[in-house]
Amino acid sequence: MATFLYKLGRFAFRRRHFVALIWVALLTLAGVGAANAPAAGSTSFSIPGTEAQKAFDLLDQRFPGSSSDGATARVVFKAPAGEKMTDKLNKATVEKTVKELADGSEVVSVADPYQANTVNKGGTVAYASVRYEVSGTELKDSSRTALEDAAQQARDAGLTVEVGGDALQTGADAGGAGEAIGLAIAAVVLVITLGSLVAAGLPLLTAVIGVGIGVSTITVLAKALDLGDTTSTLALMIGLAVGIDYALFIVSRYRGELAEGRDREEAVGRAAGTAGSAVVFAGLTVVIALAGLSVVGVPMLTKMGLAAAGTVVVSVLIALTMIPAMLGYAGRRVRAAGEKRRTRAGAARQDKPGLGARWASFVVRRPAAVLLLGVVGLGAVALPATQLELGLPDDSSQPTSTTQRRAYDLLSEGFGPGFNGPLMIVVDAKDSDAPKAAATKVAHEIKSLKDVATVTPAAFNKAGDTATITVVPDSKPSSVQTEDLVHAIRDQGTDVRADTGAQVLVTGTTAMNIDFSQKLNDALVPYLALVVGLAFLLLIAVFRSVLVPLKAALGFLLSVLAALGAVVAVFQWGWLGGLLGVEQTGPIMSMMPIFMVGVVFGLAMDYEVFLVTRMREAYVHGETPGQAVVTGFRHSARVVAAAAIIMISVFGGFITSSESMIKMIGFGLAIAVFFDAFVVRMAIVPAVLALLGRSAWWLPKWLDRLLPNVDVEGEGLRTLSDDAGRDDEDRELVRA
Repeated sequence: MATFLYKLGRFAFRRRHFVALIWVALLTLAGVGAANAPAAGSTSFSIPGTEAQKAFDLLDQRFPGSSSDGATARVVFKAPAGEKMTDKLNKATVEKTVKELADGSEVVSVADPYQANTVNKGGTVAYASVRYEVSGTELKDSSRTALEDAAQQARDAGLTVEVGGDALQTGADAGGAGEAIGLAIAAVVLVITLGSLVAAGLPLLTAVIGVGIGVSTITVLAKALDLGDTTSTLALMIGLAVGIDYALFIVSRYRGELAEGRDREEAVGRAAGTAGSAVVFAGLTVVIALAGLSVVGVPMLTKMGLAAAGTVVVSVLIALTMIPAMLGYAGRRVRAAGEKRRTRAGAARQDKPGLGARWASFVVRRPAAVLLLGVVGLGAVALPATQLELGLPDDSSQPTSTTQRRAYDLLSEGFGPGFNGPLMIVVDAKDSDAPKAAATKVAHEIKSLKDVATVTPAAFNKAGDTATITVVPDSKPSSVQTEDLVHAIRDQGTDVRADTGAQVLVTGTTAMNIDFSQKLNDALVPYLALVVGLAFLLLIAVFRSVLVPLKAALGFLLSVLAALGAVVAVFQWGWLGGLLGVEQTGPIMSMMPIFMVGVVFGLAMDYEVFLVTRMREAYVHGETPGQAVVTGFRHSARVVAAAAIIMISVFGGFITSSESMIKMIGFGLAIAVFFDAFVVRMAIVPAVLALLGRSAWWLPKWLDRLLPNVDVEGEGLRTLSDDAGRDDEDRELVRA
């Protein structure tokens, strides 16, 4: 590996024009494709293998033309104080609004509140349901404008009017100004770490090119592969972070090689062969973690993971080829590490141990105390994770300034907290001798259950073999009581099928959320086993050790549990919520734990590889285990800390997003990187290695014979570089 990358780095350095042209051409091609790509259609959300999805598919078959995928809107009206919605003037205003809504070109139907009986018992709140023939993301701007104008005219007439549903849904924003601030912080960190604007600009430039290619490709494929806005945002988030970090590691190693007196081409080759090898294996762990999301069995999550993994692959390839090419263009403007300090203060100043080496020496002297403090501290932060509640965001998680959230609150006030999460009961009576009797029995049985507010009469399809029943719970959609009701209806359906032959299925948004959370919980252990197992085998080959990869995996579990605890404290309990712009607390997004496990595991292994590889290199070259730890920190602590700060800055920029899911992911990844880089890798890892001593690098002889020699330390480069030097001399003689 090191030998191949050494040759690749030197080739890219010498043929810099060709390499740069290739990447610029790919970026141009992807950009043109994205600009001319057809607009993405509706992003379908399905959970194969669940009862809710089975019922949803059955509805599409038995109720054709129902536009179940179309956008919906609930226009909610509230009468002024002391008045009722049934008053003549208010009723006329609502009927006029309904008529205007029905004139929309994409509207399928509008349910008049007075004909559909959607006025609450007190007569103070009513709503009109609007169904469209296309999804919320496909709605024309003119349709949204017409919806908002109709609501505004009713407001002008004296009513309180708000609009809920997904008809006003627009694409998710990324990080906005926060993302720009994050990149600015990353640029400052790069300048401080690499010592010049030119050196700092290279990682930013190559990361932007990599992300540009990745995100543009996703845009090109969005319609064909049904990729949503969140897929691009995730690829942008991960691609920027790893793209900057991978380039930083190679540029930093290049400056170190220059400081040892090597010429620029040789320094590029060695940087690509050593730091580049670490980049390849670190990138592989990220790709494994992201692609491993496929085992969950949720198409949306699979697409997100594979798209982000593809962007990471592009980032790795750019770091290995374009960075050497750009270093060739930069020439002497990228200086050797410590050159300014040597010029100003002499060589004696350069020999003084840096902060990283001093910290490592302290940890090696007191490993037990540092280990105990790190583990106890992360354990305390992880405690809130024991109270984790999972769910999917709905209008209740929107900021109170939005009309969707205000509509949600009005409906809860007028019809009860469970009204915003109705359950759709599908009675498949195709095999029943008496379909109507079976549906009536189901409705009667459900009425007798606890926590049921309303049960509507059964509505049959044209064939008369399938019925739908709407059940409104007493409790809010995300409550434990509503989840218990879903399970109770399903348990009852088993008895009904035995008596009548009819199958009872529960679906609807609330049931889908419950099934989604359960599916993710069930998949977490297999996912962990797959991802951690594959990465464990990979790290055994990299470090030629069993205990070092084991320690890396256990440290990761500590950091991810602490990050989940922090997410619960902020987004579920509301701690520091005002500071981070969290306007509404609630359950944690269902995919957050498994998603965080996947992404954070890959990023955690990045720091493990970059930091411990230098320790392994020092140990292989004859240093004692304690000295190797200090040497590893002397060479890598500064750049790993800079890389972590850059990742935290990039992820933190997405906290400013108005999209609750993006905000939660940004915060979760940022805090997880902080815990893993500065507590686990910078404190717990050296403490454990110091306690283990030589045992840390133990590997059974039989396993050592089986493993391939990946040579991340670049041991094979010594002979190769000597041969290359002689070949260069021979070529010069021939030319002469």
